Amino acid sequence: MKGSGVFGSRSHEDVFSSGFGWNCNVGASRAGGSQSPDYNSMFSFGDKTFVQRGGDRPRKAAAIEKTLPCTLEDLYNGTTKKMKISKDVVGASGRKSTVEEVLTIEIKPGSQRGTKITFPEKGHDVERGVIPADIIFTIEEKPHDFFKRRGDDLTVTLNISLAEALTGHTVQLATLDGRNLRVFIDSVISITHEEVVKGEGMPIQKGRGRKGNLILKFNIKIPKLTSEQKAGIRQLLTSS
Repeated sequence: MKGSGVFGSRSHEDVFSSGFGWNCNVGASRAGGSQSPDYNSMFSFGDKTFVQRGGDRPRKAAAIEKTLPCTLEDLYNGTTKKMKISKDVVGASGRKSTVEEVLTIEIKPGSQRGTKITFPEKGHDVERGVIPADIIFTIEEKPHDFFKRRGDDLTVTLNISLAEALTGHTVQLATLDGRNLRVFIDSVISITHEEVVKGEGMPIQKGRGRKGNLILKFNIKIPKLTSEQKAGIRQLLTSS
């Protein structure tokens, strides 16, 4: 039998502002890789259960929501994060106790920001006639130092010299899964040029192994030229 009262009086906002106590004992592991404690992993819900009064049918407590920060590498490769929760429950005797549980959160390759991952009825279980709240994690994408995501595509802006833009350039970069990618461009690169590398973007969810594209953009560094150099370039270009 569940207890009949609401424990505590903190507001819904307090669930996150003061009810979360972070602990790094449980971390995240990349799909197929080893565990690494890159994400704080323990919280409690605060003490208040939220109930809609009236009627005899069971009612459900308001959902408990929390953002889940993920790196672009997490979203590219997939990962598993483990979150330890602390919640109040009332046993058959009517006595309240606090229990801990570890939730395993699976981030699938290609997951997007805003994706919600729900753990049904994992909130406090302290009031008769009230179904415990769902816990909902919403994926938040951390900014990346090099790549930017555009749907299923990745974009990157590279600095190249004028000589490289005019005579050809080999791009070398590390992918989000640790490979060394080489792309040779033998055409003239303009400031508006975009080189599309097919299949090197983000994994497409439900895409049966397909990926988006990698789009290379260029920032061409224009050197300062002497009058003689300008004359030589002008002569070269007009003669061709």
